[in-house]
Amino acid sequence: MYVYDDFDTAFLKERNRQFREQVARRIDGSLTEDEFKPLRLMNGLYLQLHAYMLRVAVPYGTLNPIQLRKLAEIADRWDEGYGHVTTRQNVQFNWPKLTDVPDMLDALAEVGLHAIQTSGNTIRNVTSDHFAAAAAEEIADPRPYAELIRQWSTDHPEFQFLPRKFKVAVTGSEIDRAVTRAHDIGLRMVRKDYAEGFEVIVGGGLGRTPMIGKVLRDFLPVADLLPYLEAVVGTYNLLGRRDNKYKARIKITVHENGIDTVRDLVEARFAEIAPQFDTAGTLAALARIQGMFRAPQFRQASDLGYQAAYSADPVFRAWADTNLHAHKAEGHAIVTISLKAHGETPGDMTSDQMRLIADLAERYGYGEIRLSHEQNVILPHVALADLPAVHKALKGRGLATANVGLVSDIIACPGMDYCALATARSIPIAQEIATHFDALKLEHDIGPLKIKISGCINACGHHHVGHIGILGLDRAGVENYQITLGGDGSEDAALGERTGPGFAYDQIVPAIERILRAYLDLRTSREETFLQAYRRLGLGPFKEALYGAERHAA
Repeated sequence: MYVYDDFDTAFLKERNRQFREQVARRIDGSLTEDEFKPLRLMNGLYLQLHAYMLRVAVPYGTLNPIQLRKLAEIADRWDEGYGHVTTRQNVQFNWPKLTDVPDMLDALAEVGLHAIQTSGNTIRNVTSDHFAAAAAEEIADPRPYAELIRQWSTDHPEFQFLPRKFKVAVTGSEIDRAVTRAHDIGLRMVRKDYAEGFEVIVGGGLGRTPMIGKVLRDFLPVADLLPYLEAVVGTYNLLGRRDNKYKARIKITVHENGIDTVRDLVEARFAEIAPQFDTAGTLAALARIQGMFRAPQFRQASDLGYQAAYSADPVFRAWADTNLHAHKAEGHAIVTISLKAHGETPGDMTSDQMRLIADLAERYGYGEIRLSHEQNVILPHVALADLPAVHKALKGRGLATANVGLVSDIIACPGMDYCALATARSIPIAQEIATHFDALKLEHDIGPLKIKISGCINACGHHHVGHIGILGLDRAGVENYQITLGGDGSEDAALGERTGPGFAYDQIVPAIERILRAYLDLRTSREETFLQAYRRLGLGPFKEALYGAERHAA
């Protein structure tokens, strides 16, 4: 992973010094909250429903054990003993005191972490595939490119006050685990004439006006990456609307002007600025970064212990079947650690759990840890022989739930439990769905399913691209939950279709059960997933299952 040099260290030290002074001026009353707000947002500090919240940037979701232990230390010393993994691969602390935030930032800087550009109308933390450098089908590790973009975008003088926030995702795989088509810019690595480059997608985004991104360029050479991104963001900075924040995202810019017009403007800007870029210097910097992302020396080990545990232990077998994925190196697997134990808050991780994961990564995982946008933790490189020991250790800390990709592996925003913008609760709904289907013992029978829940129209829970999406709204002071079906955040990205009228808080879990029981009745075989069945059948039979029961009961 990327290692900070003297420049990075000095930059963070000075940035934190400035913010410490700004906090002091806010506390002594020299700054009003309105004056302080843009300063704190530039440093990832939000004012939530009950307290401040500090959002820590975890670039492209990659951590090492030292960094995760530092997050555990911060959780214990200055927060409530836990951190929350977000849908942008970051970590949030929900209860810091303003007086402690400068010390928290200094502690983060000790291990090469910060909170810069995790908020505000700027280029946010760059996200990536959480299986990067491990997935068997990967073209190339996308993280060096994400790091190059991070360095280019951090404190970029032209892009600190964009019309709205701006999100970039990079994937190096044909299988899109980074939801690139729902980002302002999505970069998908492709090969053309044996050369590696990028398919550039623009104008994706969720929120109140969800849109799937459009291809701006089908092949961008690696050498042109930074000037082309500068052309895209610069064009948006000039063309994007500033009269209405709800229409200020680049998706609206593309929609109102058309992809062809935007492409012409971007290409013209690119032709103008590309000669000004030091291409040789950029490629040299990229090569230096890539040197820090070399794959570990994978050890050779027998998998007999794994096979024996798989055959003898049904609990281990269930975990292996759901939480392991194929690795590019023989004799290894990718381990997804579920932060979705039934009834727990999706994405929350205690300080003790952080320390355990750090220990396991150090002992068994070549020192690598990833956070996923699905609010789980990944050990990307684990030898098969070590999996029984890893599972045993995880089981002892409530981290061995065998549910990755199933009903209870729910993405949920903080909702009204924390967020000042939320109009409904998300966390309790996720907890009730998880415990309900666990009690029914239907989870594994239902199979692969992505449920995503947002507590307001801002869609931080990505409900639009959930196979089943749930949106919580306020209807005359009462929580009301809309359901969408058929969404998909993969390479076949699609927005879900709204089923009809929403449901009250106490009706939403039974409604989800009706949908899934209909699926179990309608599927052609156990191999047909919910999403496949929905695409074959359409909305009709599921809508009938949802609302027909209510009509008959009435």
